[in-house]
Amino acid sequence: MDYRKLGNSGMYVSSIALGNWATHGETVEQDLATDCVRKALDLGITTFDTADAYAGTKAEAMLGEALKGVRREGIEVMTKAFFPTGPGMNDRGLSRKHLMESINGSLRRLQMDYVDVYQAHRYDYETPLAETIGAFADIVRAGKAHYIGVSEWTVEEIRAGAALADELGIQLVSSQPQYNMLWRVIEAEIVPACEELGITQVCWSPLAQGVLTGKYSSPTVPAGSRFSADDGGLKTEHKFMQPKVIERVEKLIPIAADLGVPLATLAVAWVLANPNVSAAIVGASRPGQLDETVKAADLILDQATLALIDGVLGDVIERDPAKVESFPQRV
Repeated sequence: MDYRKLGNSGMYVSSIALGNWATHGETVEQDLATDCVRKALDLGITTFDTADAYAGTKAEAMLGEALKGVRREGIEVMTKAFFPTGPGMNDRGLSRKHLMESINGSLRRLQMDYVDVYQAHRYDYETPLAETIGAFADIVRAGKAHYIGVSEWTVEEIRAGAALADELGIQLVSSQPQYNMLWRVIEAEIVPACEELGITQVCWSPLAQGVLTGKYSSPTVPAGSRFSADDGGLKTEHKFMQPKVIERVEKLIPIAADLGVPLATLAVAWVLANPNVSAAIVGASRPGQLDETVKAADLILDQATLALIDGVLGDVIERDPAKVESFPQRV
């Protein structure tokens, strides 16, 4: 396993992080979740990412149970707040009220005294930014989080948040965007700004929600998979689930084979090749899936391989910085 600094902080994270979005509490129950977490630890993964809204708060609770008995100082735990966790108008967003209540709820479910990074899951356009960052600062000063981060904020929002955090003497160290071979909207503006500000990326969906494993390149769509339609065909509503995209992804498989790795390993290694990336977040619904994924930490891609990948994917790559997945409103 490779370990990298998170932003301009002194804390290291494992370059492969285990996330539990769309697994713990949804497709994976506690015993299997615990097995996946313990497998991750055995493979050198020390960084775990979750959020209060995942699986209606169940994902945090399951991660906390899976990590019970693990030396707290030896792991890094990241969670997030913004999306609804209850029926009330204040059970969402980044108001001071919600953040103060959310961090306490997260710590209770995780069975921990603190998280290493507390993140704004989206930008809240209904709450003054000063209120949000002020609440984050008080959470850090109370010892309930060491650092703060953001997810899917635009470059202007990141700059404003970082400036306020600096004024209040806390560290905004991470950005959590969607980033993979097909989705590169952070490269033009966000990555250069983050390099300047001392912020690094902790990337979600490095496998483009399974597309970059190559499993959808087969004529038969895997039964029960995320993009399997009721009739056994392929759901094509998603931006990655287009025939042209699938066709190009299929041409990546020989590139991975020449390197002696599965396509999934190549895809995660591609994300880690960006020097502004501290970690790629991967999921696992069974422990064995992690064996191939973690090999990406040791796979160094040369410029010729990176250029070959770009040539194969061509115009199916999305680069428009305006498509950062910010959330227009919280209600």
